[in-house]
Amino acid sequence: MSASVTTGQPSANRWLQLLFGVISMMLIANLQYGWTLFVQPIKAAHNWSVAEIQVAFSIFIALETWLTPAGGWIVDTLGSHRGPKFTIAVGGVMVGLGWTLNAYADTLTLLYLGAAVSGIGAGFIYATCVGLAVRWFPDRRGLAVGLTAAGFGAGAAVTVIPIKMMIESSGYEHTFLVFGIAQGVLIFLISWLMRYPEQGEVPAAPSKKVQQSARSYSPREVLASPVFWLLYLMLVMVSSSGLMATAQLALIAKDFGIDKITLLGGATVLGVALVVDNLANGSARPFFGWVSDQIGREKTMVIAFTLGGLAYLLLGGIGSSPWLFVLFAALIFFTWGEIFSLFPSTCTDAFGPKYATTNTALLYTAKGTSALLVPFANIIKGATGSWWTVFLVAAAMNFIVVLLAAFVLRPLRRAQEGSVKPALARAS
Repeated sequence: MSASVTTGQPSANRWLQLLFGVISMMLIANLQYGWTLFVQPIKAAHNWSVAEIQVAFSIFIALETWLTPAGGWIVDTLGSHRGPKFTIAVGGVMVGLGWTLNAYADTLTLLYLGAAVSGIGAGFIYATCVGLAVRWFPDRRGLAVGLTAAGFGAGAAVTVIPIKMMIESSGYEHTFLVFGIAQGVLIFLISWLMRYPEQGEVPAAPSKKVQQSARSYSPREVLASPVFWLLYLMLVMVSSSGLMATAQLALIAKDFGIDKITLLGGATVLGVALVVDNLANGSARPFFGWVSDQIGREKTMVIAFTLGGLAYLLLGGIGSSPWLFVLFAALIFFTWGEIFSLFPSTCTDAFGPKYATTNTALLYTAKGTSALLVPFANIIKGATGSWWTVFLVAAAMNFIVVLLAAFVLRPLRRAQEGSVKPALARAS
């Protein structure tokens, strides 16, 4: 499949396509960000340990990420019209089936199978929507990917309270079934409206503040690039710290003794935190994506991840009071969620748009790798008796990534681009 040719007159259709991508991402957000609401009800119903139940979360994250390159390859192989339609339609079916299996899971094996099916489906949808954003918007790549990722980050904010209420009134099984089928059907219907750009529909690239590759790299070339593996390491480190907070938030609030304290309108601390965190997570993605379009990707990483490291220290140190818990948890989500706009944008900047869906999906597998580290948060907490050491580890990983972005990533990208330009000049 050939890369889209840039012009000075972008198609107005790209904003509609972006909207379809955002809606699709919103419809899979509950699979990750609503999971924490199901853990205790599942434990109470089956007497499984939290660690056993959280294996399902790790399976979901792992397959949602590790199999996204397959979805990207399918899109790139089938073409700009058939590819997105097919992968998102299949993803919608699998999302609905996965939560239906969760509803009837009376063994851990069946629960894990539901997580695997929904994870593969969500990964197909995620990879395709991110690929759509980076291809349609080379001039506003950070913002477009940020808005798309915001659908995934903030989409659950609309439904976490209804899900919580339905679990309490009708049981977690009924909630899995109703939301799973509804989400799957809506995604399937939207899929037939989506496509990637053709020649002449893509606008010119942004200003020189954002460094972009002079050519497109194939997935094989990307996997041989030191820039890719540095991005991969950085994403693993920041993602694992954020996933620890995502998966354990309800348990942290409970251990702090504040999970059932009521705040606004009778809502509990945990309920308020979940809504605010999802909004912070979602808003971070377009905000930092837009910032990175203005000042560059690496500078934005330095700002965001420095704030992220401080947020973990603040939550662990003084976050045991209700409002401070809400505030600092929100700051963690605000400075973590932007990885899903900054890293895909940086990947496409570094390796070009032609194979962007596959290449960004390859990088996204780092989230699956980081999911393997999530259970270690429970192990560390159990060994030390508190969450403080977990927060220290998370903060340290963020600060290390700051140093890598400032002093390693920028020189590597410049060196890679410098080696490409002479080769292109000789070829011409």
